[in-house]
Amino acid sequence: MVKLSVNIDHVATVREARKIEEPEPVAAAILVEEAGAHGVTCHIRLDRRHIKERDIRLLKEVVHLPLNVELALDDDIVAIVSRIRPTTMTFVPERANELTTEGGLDVVGGKRRIQKYLPKLWRKGIRVSLFIDPVAEQIEAAKKIGVDLVELNTAKYSEAKTQKQREKAYRELATAARCVRDLGLTLAAGHGLNTKNVGPVAAIDGMEELNIGHSIVGRAIMVGMQKAVREMLAAMNEAAIDSTLREVLEEVK
Repeated sequence: MVKLSVNIDHVATVREARKIEEPEPVAAAILVEEAGAHGVTCHIRLDRRHIKERDIRLLKEVVHLPLNVELALDDDIVAIVSRIRPTTMTFVPERANELTTEGGLDVVGGKRRIQKYLPKLWRKGIRVSLFIDPVAEQIEAAKKIGVDLVELNTAKYSEAKTQKQREKAYRELATAARCVRDLGLTLAAGHGLNTKNVGPVAAIDGMEELNIGHSIVGRAIMVGMQKAVREMLAAMNEAAIDSTLREVLEEVK
């Protein structure tokens, strides 16, 4: 069964819109846990636009699920998060004015920058993941520097406007997933996934975990967090995939 880690960033986004104490991201994480999700994810940005240090500390103390913290390759933020010791730290690219993460981490060009953090994090028992585009060179570079978990960026697939674009993006994703498996790495994926498009990604052989946030939080506004999480889990478990994408998956295998 593919695991679901729910990103609660945008609960904090609503809180910060008014600069008050609610809605509380940690309370949302408790509901996520009660709904049957397998993990909680959050992204502490350099500008602290939503998640704060106190949120991560409380999540670590209160929630019993594995905690995955996304962060930039920055000395100060790495030091802050590593002191809290989440289960996983996922390095992502970050630009000041972006609305959301744009593209994957350049592991090929940034190997030294990434590697300098790894020994200390591993000594603390923290697992390190890299959010990367579904490109063989990036996956191979991740393997070379020693990480054992990568999260493939599904943005091109989830944002496809036509069936042809969707098929092409899905082929790239499935091919990259095969590369991840062949190299013995653990496979995760995420970005822009929702109940309508998650099935084919969940159906990819060897998929271990999906990190999904915005669509769940958006749905939770309408139906509540627990129901929104359960709807996503049901869509993942069903892994509904149309005949065209199934053909792509069979070819890649």
